[in-house]
Amino acid sequence: MIAETLIRDIPELKVHGRTTSCLSPLTLFWTASGFECNVSGSELWVEIEVTYDTFEPWFSYTINEDWIGRQMLVKGRYWVPLFRGMNEREIKNVHFYKDLQAMSDDGSSLIQIHALRHDGMFYPVEEKCCKLEFIGDSITSGEGLFGAKKEWDWIPMFFSAIKSYTYQTAQLLNGEYRVFSQSGWGIHSGWDNNIRSAIPQHYKEICSLMPGKRIEQLGAKEPYDFTKWQPDWVIVNLGTNDASAFDQPAWVDEANGTLYKMRRNKDGSYNMQDICVLQQEVKDFIQLLRTCNPKAHILWCYGMIGIELQPWLREAVEDYVQQTNDTNVAYLQLPAMTEQSSGSREHPGFACHRQAAQVLTEYIRNQQ
Repeated sequence: MIAETLIRDIPELKVHGRTTSCLSPLTLFWTASGFECNVSGSELWVEIEVTYDTFEPWFSYTINEDWIGRQMLVKGRYWVPLFRGMNEREIKNVHFYKDLQAMSDDGSSLIQIHALRHDGMFYPVEEKCCKLEFIGDSITSGEGLFGAKKEWDWIPMFFSAIKSYTYQTAQLLNGEYRVFSQSGWGIHSGWDNNIRSAIPQHYKEICSLMPGKRIEQLGAKEPYDFTKWQPDWVIVNLGTNDASAFDQPAWVDEANGTLYKMRRNKDGSYNMQDICVLQQEVKDFIQLLRTCNPKAHILWCYGMIGIELQPWLREAVEDYVQQTNDTNVAYLQLPAMTEQSSGSREHPGFACHRQAAQVLTEYIRNQQ
């Protein structure tokens, strides 16, 4: 017999990703946010509600850790089939992933999960070996992992949670993971010198970088309760957009007319005053991460799209370690994108993400 069960009434269901405490419905904000369940029965459907103004969300799902489907979602509230006709006695692990990042330019771009339709029973989901939090920019959001190399459209279709180094690292380590990332953003500013496009400014809230009253009503701008989910590893992959800012025009704050610009000297070298500002913000962010995640290993990564700022990023991390005697903080260079390993929009493709996942996995295993 087919039954419809609200998400809030399935205690065995596991929620993934930062979200509010509300399960009526479950709102998915971030890349790779979603749900996981172990369920018997011959079929399973999910009731979703989708909103957006410009950027339609996509989702992927796996069954028994095999990637079964990926789909663009249209506006509305409706049922989507995840499987049908399977052996009703077998227990299937089903994992639903939001493929698209939280959209700082579209506060309506959301997936909400209301209920599951099924003819089986739910069973507890086993805990993974470790918990991983990934913090980053477009690379961590999986931009460029779909589409031909010639593609330049900035659209949700070319984002992926499943093909990224975050997913692959978690798979290799048998880990549970979360993603906190935004394309074009950085440590001090975004690629265009916009100082409001800085990831650290939003880390303490659930999802405060999305705009609009509806986001506030959903509770996304409220403080995030870090005690509910403590990662074993916090992996930061930031700096690529800060490097780009040195070569972009100044950003003008329309509120007061102030100009912001990361500068180069006349000889093309980096202005060291600006480098020092960036380094201090790296150290401040690590301190914030440590405050929020007191027992986690913190690993700062860089290098998949250029290593221009590597000497100063590494120095900032090492200075933090020396100043605080926090030996659970380190720096790691990731493999660079090549012509052969690139994806669309001149971003790393699957091969580059796979290489990064292998390097990360080896490093983490050596620390255990």
